[in-house]
Amino acid sequence: MIEDSPILTMKKKIIRPSQSQLNAFKKFQTGHIVDALSGRGALSGDIKAISKKYSNFVGSALTCLCGPADNSAAIAAIGVAEEGDVIVAATDKFKGTAVMGDLMLGIAKNRGVKAFVTDGYVRDIEGINKHFFPCFASGTIPNSPARNGPGTIGMSIVCGEVNISSGDIIVGDIDGIVVVPHKIINDVIDKLEEVIKLEKEAEKKVNKGAKSTELIDKIFKNGSIKIID
Repeated sequence: MIEDSPILTMKKKIIRPSQSQLNAFKKFQTGHIVDALSGRGALSGDIKAISKKYSNFVGSALTCLCGPADNSAAIAAIGVAEEGDVIVAATDKFKGTAVMGDLMLGIAKNRGVKAFVTDGYVRDIEGINKHFFPCFASGTIPNSPARNGPGTIGMSIVCGEVNISSGDIIVGDIDGIVVVPHKIINDVIDKLEEVIKLEKEAEKKVNKGAKSTELIDKIFKNGSIKIID
C-alpha cells in the first residue's frame, strides 16, 4: 500500500545571496538582467504585477509548491520567511481558487518579505495594495483555498516555465519577473556592466536621431530578405 504523503515537506537549509549581491541588482531593469542571462530567465508573461505602482523589488527566493486549491505550503513559507525573502508559490497554474489574499500578505510584509510571486491566482487586490506590497500573479479570483496539503517549502519548483530554487535572486518590475540562479549571481553582475554600457551607447544614438542600426543594415545587406513584386 502506498503511504499518504505528509501534509508538508520543508527543506530547512537555504543558502541565501549576500546583501551586497542583492543590492547589485537594484539599479537594473529586468530587461537588462535578461540580456546578461543570454536572453532568458524571465517568468512567463501571464504572471503580472497586480499593481503597476508596487512592482519593483529585489529579493532572495523562498519557494513553495501548493497543491490544487490549497495554500498550506504558502502559509508555512510565510511562517519561516526571513527578511529580504521573496515567496514564490507554484500551483501548477491552478485557476479554481486564490492561493493568497491580503491578510496573509500583510503578515508577510510585516516579516520583511519583499514580494509574493505565483503562477496561480490571488484575491483581495485593494487590501494587498494598501500594504504597498509587490504581488505578481496570473490572475485574480475570490474563491478561497483549502489547507490540507500536500505541499513543499524550500525545494526546487517550476513557476512560470522557469526552474527556481530557494536562494536564487528574484527581480521584479513592471515588465515582469526574472530569476538569477544562485550559482551564477556574480557572473551576471559582471555581465550587467557591459550590458549597461552597450545600452547607453545605443540610447545615445537614438536620442541623437538615429534612424537605423547596424543590425537593421545587416539584415538588408546580407541577403536575409527575398524581394517579391
